[in-house]
Amino acid sequence: MTLHYVNETYDHWLLDSASSLAQEIKIRDANVLIELPNSTLEIVRWDEQDKTFFKIFSKKRGLLAGDVFVPESSGGNDFSKPFFYESYIDQEPVRVVLLRVQRADIQDTFYIHVAETLNKRHAMMIDILLADLIPQFLMVMFASCFLVSGLTKGLHPLKVLADEITKRSPLDLSPIADANVLVEVKTLIDTINGLLARLSAAIVGQQRFVANAAHQLRTPLAGFSVQVERALREENIADIKPALSQMRNCTERLSHTVNQLLVLAKTEPVDGMNEFQPIDLCDLVRSTCMEWAPRASSHHMELGFESSAPDKMISGNETLLREMLSNLLDNAISYRNPDTYGHITVELTNIPYPVLTIEDDGLGIPAHEIDKVFERFYRIPGSGGNGCGLGLAIVKEIADMHGIRLKLTGATASSGTRVTLSFPERQVQSVYADQA
Repeated sequence: MTLHYVNETYDHWLLDSASSLAQEIKIRDANVLIELPNSTLEIVRWDEQDKTFFKIFSKKRGLLAGDVFVPESSGGNDFSKPFFYESYIDQEPVRVVLLRVQRADIQDTFYIHVAETLNKRHAMMIDILLADLIPQFLMVMFASCFLVSGLTKGLHPLKVLADEITKRSPLDLSPIADANVLVEVKTLIDTINGLLARLSAAIVGQQRFVANAAHQLRTPLAGFSVQVERALREENIADIKPALSQMRNCTERLSHTVNQLLVLAKTEPVDGMNEFQPIDLCDLVRSTCMEWAPRASSHHMELGFESSAPDKMISGNETLLREMLSNLLDNAISYRNPDTYGHITVELTNIPYPVLTIEDDGLGIPAHEIDKVFERFYRIPGSGGNGCGLGLAIVKEIADMHGIRLKLTGATASSGTRVTLSFPERQVQSVYADQA
């Protein structure tokens, strides 16, 4: 751009020189005369920095005046306007203007070439560039220093935060102090503190789970060890049988506890809904009830299933949903009323989304214990059975994983338990979308 405007300026001067030479072409008695006094030549050729060359050429008469070595243009024959071009004279670059002069009085055409070296053009271009670039360079340097200073100051709180987190012990999950920090950094600290709080809660829950699991496993194992010692001391087979019976009970309890712990481990949150598959809910409930019917009958209970929602498809994990229903049926059987013939009713409705109800006429759960029975390893004081307090905790975990609303109430005012499982709309719609 600088070169363009420099050329535009000096090209006007070059054209003025060519116009001055054109005025020196005289016609006298049909003869062409070139009168170039010294004053005119001095005006054309004088320059402290550059050399100037010219030539006047007639189309009919040839070279009339000037320097024969001034280069011709290779740009064509249309010179209705002044034409500027680059060339060389003695291997030195020059800028040349070609001016065509048409004289009708003698029917001839004259071509005036004026060439000039490029020294002052280059000098002016450098002056303009220096005058333009140096302030810009200084301004860029100043802006860069200001930017670096601002970024350093702005990122300093982050560096302090990073240093504080780096120095922390892996066991230190206490909140990070957010005093005297910028608003943007405070938002980040609040997010990290939220993560630390959730992580701390998860670790505490895991430690409590491990401690409780260790206690639950230690009790049957200790009982099993005692009965083994008892059996080893006896010599009569009849005296060994009671110890063997107790060993069998300890083994059953231990097996049940381990199985419950394994199921509980499976209920850890999964990434999204990718592991869920379409399931026929009615078929799942019916087959599970058929599996538990013999056990219910052996404990003097009647297990019935009713459905007004056949072929109702949902999205979920079939194994976990079956385990959830099995735990509810197991609780209904284990905590039955031993003095009467019991009934368990399983009902599946669609109002307008699937609702599964399991109701029994057993001992029931006191109202003040309903919120506690979903805690891991919690058992109602004085309750019988060989449970380990994980059944309803597993039911709650699986229900939360599937987004199922779980409600536990008494079947009647005096006895029994009713569990209501309301399946969410999104579980049903997702299956329909997949099938479509």
